[in-house]
Amino acid sequence: MRYFIQFSYDGTHYHGWQIQPHSVSVQEVLQKALSTLLRQDVNVVGAGRTDTGVHARVMYAHFDHGVQIDGPQLVYKLNKILPSDIAVQRVCEVDGELHARFSATSRTYHYFVHLAKSPFLRHYSYKLYGEVDFAKMNEAAARLMEFEDFTSFSKVNTDTKTNLCQVTRAVWEEVAPGEWRFTVSANRFLRNMVRAIVGTLLEVGRGKLTVEDFCEIIRAKNRCSAGDSVPGHALFLVDVTYPEGSLCG
Repeated sequence: MRYFIQFSYDGTHYHGWQIQPHSVSVQEVLQKALSTLLRQDVNVVGAGRTDTGVHARVMYAHFDHGVQIDGPQLVYKLNKILPSDIAVQRVCEVDGELHARFSATSRTYHYFVHLAKSPFLRHYSYKLYGEVDFAKMNEAAARLMEFEDFTSFSKVNTDTKTNLCQVTRAVWEEVAPGEWRFTVSANRFLRNMVRAIVGTLLEVGRGKLTVEDFCEIIRAKNRCSAGDSVPGHALFLVDVTYPEGSLCG
């Protein structure tokens, strides 16, 4: 039987989602907890990979188990033994063909920036310096929907077979005075893609690139053409969607 698990985590102390040979990952910690409670080795497959320091408000993973599971009871037990920076919201049985990564129809990320020094935002938002034109950045962000190949925003030397993505939303919004949030949704994302997009959009906002320059960078299909990646601590995976009716609850 296949089970989906919905959870969230603060990625500050983890080297991303995926298991690493010499570093602690969210996947490793979750697998150990499940294996302990279910008394057998459990392999969890996540909806995607988040990089070092990146957070998830909503994340899904699936695992297979041969015995019927009481979802609410497993949620309770997992939250008792997992560290405080990982929380499980639900566990439910799904169709055996449903895949946490390949069945997902969209993902949404938020990236937070702030303009004035703040002791309360520094861990989850990126402090910007100087003037930034968010209207111009929104003009450039809207152009993302015109493209499919985002090689220029992908980490190099990955095992990804294609760099084609369909971006369906990309917008900067002021959520509080001097505090801004970038929302971007797509059917899939490449490794480092959101952080590279934000870094390049900031070059537009600072007047170093025009909107057409931004488009030319995408057309170049060359990571060296784009701006630097922004830090991961301000990035959150906030939603993953699946075909309607495929998940319980």
